Amino acid sequence: MWSALTQFLLSYRRLLLAILLTLTAVMAYMGATRLQLSYQIARVLPMSDTTQQQYEQFKQRFGADGTLMVIGWQDNRWYDLPVYQHWYDMTEQVRQLPGVKDVLSSTRIYTLERLDTGWQVCPLLNHRPRSQAEVDSLRDRTLALPFYQGLLYNPKTKATLMAISFDEKSLNSRQRIAMVETIRQHGQAFSQATGIPLHYSGLPSIRTEVMKKVSGEMKRFLGLAAAVTGLIVGLLFRSMRVVALSMTVVGMGVCVSVGTLALLGYEITLLTGLLPPLLLVVGVPNCVFLVNKYHEELASHGQQRRALEVMVRQIGLSSLLANVTTAIGFGVFYFTNSRLLMEFGVVAAICVMAVYAICLVMVPVLLSYLPLPATHSLATVQEGPWQQLLTRIAGWVSSRRGLIYGSIALITLVSALGMLRIRVEGYIVDDLPKNDPVYTDLRFFEQQFKGALPLELTIDTGQPNGVFAGTAQSLYKIRALERIMDDYPEFSKPRSLVDAVRFAYQTYRGGDSRYYVLPPALELQKMVGTTPLNTRQSTLAQSLVDSSRQIARVSYQMADVGSIRLRQVLAHVQPRLDSLFSGTDMRVSLTGHSLVFLKSNDYLMGNLYESLLIAILLIALVGMILFRSIPIILLSKLPCLIPLVVTAGLMGYTDIAFKPSTILIFSIAFGLASDGTVYYLTSYRRWLQAGLEPQEAVTKAIYETGPSLIYTALILAGGFSVFALSSFGGTAALGVLVASTILMACLTNLILLPALLLNLKRYRV
Repeated sequence: MWSALTQFLLSYRRLLLAILLTLTAVMAYMGATRLQLSYQIARVLPMSDTTQQQYEQFKQRFGADGTLMVIGWQDNRWYDLPVYQHWYDMTEQVRQLPGVKDVLSSTRIYTLERLDTGWQVCPLLNHRPRSQAEVDSLRDRTLALPFYQGLLYNPKTKATLMAISFDEKSLNSRQRIAMVETIRQHGQAFSQATGIPLHYSGLPSIRTEVMKKVSGEMKRFLGLAAAVTGLIVGLLFRSMRVVALSMTVVGMGVCVSVGTLALLGYEITLLTGLLPPLLLVVGVPNCVFLVNKYHEELASHGQQRRALEVMVRQIGLSSLLANVTTAIGFGVFYFTNSRLLMEFGVVAAICVMAVYAICLVMVPVLLSYLPLPATHSLATVQEGPWQQLLTRIAGWVSSRRGLIYGSIALITLVSALGMLRIRVEGYIVDDLPKNDPVYTDLRFFEQQFKGALPLELTIDTGQPNGVFAGTAQSLYKIRALERIMDDYPEFSKPRSLVDAVRFAYQTYRGGDSRYYVLPPALELQKMVGTTPLNTRQSTLAQSLVDSSRQIARVSYQMADVGSIRLRQVLAHVQPRLDSLFSGTDMRVSLTGHSLVFLKSNDYLMGNLYESLLIAILLIALVGMILFRSIPIILLSKLPCLIPLVVTAGLMGYTDIAFKPSTILIFSIAFGLASDGTVYYLTSYRRWLQAGLEPQEAVTKAIYETGPSLIYTALILAGGFSVFALSSFGGTAALGVLVASTILMACLTNLILLPALLLNLKRYRV
């Protein structure tokens, strides 16, 4: 079969070359014209998950909770006339931007006025102030409205903020980046005029900055990965011809990856943005094994066509199996039912096999057009510095297997102890360095306003108009709920119907701030009939209760306290809330982006074990199809699994937590680590079939596959190491840890695997 394939490739090489180049150009064009950044929050939880279902129901009733951007600053001049005027100008400029629904700030706040016919919502300020006396009057009136304290200003620290709500449709489109950039430009103008630095946060701002970094890093890492892998290939082979050949093949694979994303309608996320540089790195070893075999055959007999036939026949199958195992390492993410991981896994698996196919066609075709390499290039491969190392390895495997087993067991034991130190914890912005503006700005809002990340509570009264039914007892329950939440410093001041009623009662009693309380039942009953909150047309009412007035909403902003602390807080809060509403028809539910993030973290952790187990079983099945020996297949998984234990140990000792961005490491690393196992077992089997005894076959396989295994390990480790330069902590950890796993897997495949085969020599592969 493989000889016939070689004949076909060489006979129709011009046609195949034209087809592949055309396909590459088409895929590159599709990627360049159709592929775009993801402007929506990536969904991790499957739609079948109850937390995700509750969140989707919440968004249908009240809209998305992640549409609020905040801009804050702290200065004693917060009510000086020039500063206040510039803040007023900026507020008006931002308010007029397309896609902005509303803006609240200390220059644009509302108050209630009681008229004979009902109530009227009106702005406290409707023109640009012209004197310091006017600003002082506005300050006094604003500070007399407790409704806004803790929401728009912190009187103790002289900090204030601007809250910008966006149209959800505009926010989830490419228009978002332009909107946020324009807002930042107005902010820069304010800072230049006043000398006051501004802080930006909220999910729209965080998502925009993160996606800008993703886009920039995808391009930067693509160039870095190409430069590093090309340099390593050049140093190992000392041939620019091999470098150009390898870069051409993987470059075509990169074009296919962006085209595949566009074809499937996927967008660039934090994960799919890694695919082009990742495939570039993963694709180079295919070329290395083929070129190494080609050089080996040329050094043996010097006949190009025969060398090409042997190259495809001997490396084609083992390379196919190796790429299948790599594709499985990515593809198992499909079984997570998480859209974010499914898209990444499907495209990665498809493109790994596509790169293999391109390599299997392009390498023989291009080599057939190139002149034979110089004799000294062949000698570099066959008699290079690695040969002495391989001779020592063969000696260790033959006579020091006890030392090998003992050393590997000790390393595994130490690593297993390190695994016990791993934290399972994630933060929404912990992938960013501590000095990143996104991180420091979020900390500003946590210090001044207790956070900028949304958490929502919904109270279902169980009947239409239940929020205002009877004597509005549900409002007193909601107020009791708010008092419970006040016990936890992680949560900001709430925004709810109760606070709006308290605001109305303050106005009802003449504006005295002492009356910013929930009124007695009789007075509340009088107010409910006339307040604008009890109308379906009221914008304020629509944001705080659903259209049937059955479900009320309590909104919080909270600090990015991490999944461990958030889980502890919610575990303490939930029983207290359940106890509060026990014996009534009302039910309270927690939802919002913060809770979805926590559940997503737990969900991914559960799927790590599941996807890794599936990968192990599928890769073992692939090995069974070829080798048909259960003992050997089972023990051959040790050289792949031990590096994963070592990697987990490194995570424990270096305090790298399990979180969504680091969970990918193990399935990917296991697939790559299995490649070396497949190559070595294929070579070992071939020497056994040639009539050699196991001892001699093991040694021959070490010499045959050793250089390629070492070369590919160095190339992969070097290529993945470029991700260590990422500004995202998870991506940097992925690069370092996968590189470490690959190097460890090279050792176990070249030392431990041959030793195991000698102890199992009565079993034939």
